[in-house]
Amino acid sequence: MTVKKYNKLIRDKIPEIIFNQGKKAKVTIANEIEYSAHLKKKLQEEVEEYLETPCVEELADIQEVILSIAEANGWDTLLEEQRLAKNINRGGFSKRYILLEVQD
Repeated sequence: MTVKKYNKLIRDKIPEIIFNQGKKAKVTIANEIEYSAHLKKKLQEEVEEYLETPCVEELADIQEVILSIAEANGWDTLLEEQRLAKNINRGGFSKRYILLEVQD
């Protein structure tokens, strides 16, 4: 029997998926401080995975973590409000501008 150690935040259905594969998973429930720290680690992990393999699945993982961070901080609606406000005031990225320099 092989035991792999992880100590990382996982999606809610992963323990069930592991069980259905005939394996056993040992999990714990994070408190708020642990959850916040693990969400930050998970965001970094998912961004690194996207940078290594840019695809829609990895981008969806990043979005899920961002939404979880917003929810954990009570920023659910504020996140979208801020995104829209920045888009209105500063624009998005669709014009593909690359700032090379600014002269006074």
